[in-house]
Amino acid sequence: MRIAVGTAMAAETAVRADRPEDRELDRDFAAGAEGSLERLYASAAPLVHTLALRSLGDAAEAEDVTQQTFVAAWRGRDGYRPERGSARGWVVGIARRRIADALDARARERRRLEAVADQPVARDPDPLATEAERIMVRGEVESLGPPRSTIVALAFFEGHTHEQIADRLSMPLGTVKSHLRRSLLALRHGLEAADASL
Repeated sequence: MRIAVGTAMAAETAVRADRPEDRELDRDFAAGAEGSLERLYASAAPLVHTLALRSLGDAAEAEDVTQQTFVAAWRGRDGYRPERGSARGWVVGIARRRIADALDARARERRRLEAVADQPVARDPDPLATEAERIMVRGEVESLGPPRSTIVALAFFEGHTHEQIADRLSMPLGTVKSHLRRSLLALRHGLEAADASL
């Protein structure tokens, strides 16, 4: 992964000639000029998306990282200094951090799921508490709205695989995975908030 990112950055540096239009874009972007974000996106988005896709191996996540990168670049443009390097190179640096964040989040989620799987199953649960939890979870799932509520219900209540859900809903597999990932985060926050209010 790191080799691919390093190679792509080296290629970016080698390919980029010091053209007047590049210097102009750098200055315009630093100044927040109208249209400069669109021009930078057109110039650097393919490179950012390729880096994210190679590192993450998931098209939907790569699209998310690409979008996050340019949003972060625009919001943080006050920190960009054209005299220190191209806006394209600066954006690639942001992308590398976003990719690392996505990989870290993936590893944390995997560890959390493994920890949950390792916990012993409680015996003789209180039937009223169990029913209340079930109702609360179903309510949170319904609050996600379509298509996320449908995808979560198919995955967790009916036991369908990601591939089966993608086929059944005529959606790309990456989109199904992305919806599930976001839905689980939303459910976790919703259930934590509900627990805190009890």
